[in-house]
Formats: sequence, structure tokens, C-alpha cells
Amino acid sequence: MPIYEYRCQECKNLFEAILTSAEAASEVTCPKCESSAVKKTISASSFRISSGSSAIPSGALSGCSTKSGFS
Repeated sequence: MPIYEYRCQECKNLFEAILTSAEAASEVTCPKCESSAVKKTISASSFRISSGSSAIPSGALSGCSTKSGFS
């Protein structure tokens, strides 16, 4: 289930809500002041794409490598 971040427009509280596909975002209320005036925020992703070295050794996918173990 996805976790969404919301900010209350009344008390400025930042909180998270877990919503299933059946639940509507309009049903979310602030846990601090119970206001329904909340707005979904953009949060940082929980994964990282590295642009550095690859986990696959160079030459492992080429058919010309003598170290591939195939003749």
C-alpha cells in the first residue's frame, strides 16, 4: 500500500497516510487538529538510481570475451 504525505492547511502539520485503492484522498483528515483541509505534498522517493559502476562486469554480456567460460 502506498504511503502519501499530507500537510494540513489549518495547523501546518506534516503527516503520512496509508491509503488503499478503495479509500479516497478526500477522506484524509489531520491527526493533530482533525481538519479535512489537507493537501498532498511531493515527497522524496524511497529508492535511488546510481549512475556509477554497473553490477555486471564489463565484457560479461559480449560474445567475444575470453573470460566468459564459453568456447
